[in-house]
Amino acid sequence: MNVKSDPPQANAVVTDGDPAAIAQAIAAAIERHAQRPGALLPLLHDVQDHLGYLPTGSVAPIAQALNLSRAEVHGVITFYHHFRQQPGGRNVLRVCQAEACQAMGSGALMAHARARLGCAPHGRSDDGVFSLEPVYCLGQCANSPAVMLGERVYARMTAARLDALIAATTEAAAAETT
Repeated sequence: MNVKSDPPQANAVVTDGDPAAIAQAIAAAIERHAQRPGALLPLLHDVQDHLGYLPTGSVAPIAQALNLSRAEVHGVITFYHHFRQQPGGRNVLRVCQAEACQAMGSGALMAHARARLGCAPHGRSDDGVFSLEPVYCLGQCANSPAVMLGERVYARMTAARLDALIAATTEAAAAETT
């Protein structure tokens, strides 16, 4: 199975947890969006696109810039499953949980992915190679169950095929770091 790790976002900021770099990325996103009507969602997406997640420290400056309460900003972040509050893995594995996939065994596939990666949904594997996310419909209902790794959809997924996909991705990630 030929698998290549997702390339980093072209505009991603490498912060290595540096508070000054994180604050700078948040300030730049605020500057780009604060004057737009309905700026909160685009601003949150911008911050996450640049940092890979929404740090806890991003809530207060965003709330202040948009004249919202911290509770309003936090509520939006926690309502939408797309937003992450911790750094994610380099490769996002999404397992479809929609009705057709559920009927064809995606619940067992998600349990298998959890055991294999050692993390819960919305979590990250210990090695940082994977994030595991539930998703609700990948448009492969006739070919279920389906998963998505990075930007590629895999249909009629089985535990054995998932194991091969995870192994190939892990190998590719190891090759990139050596």
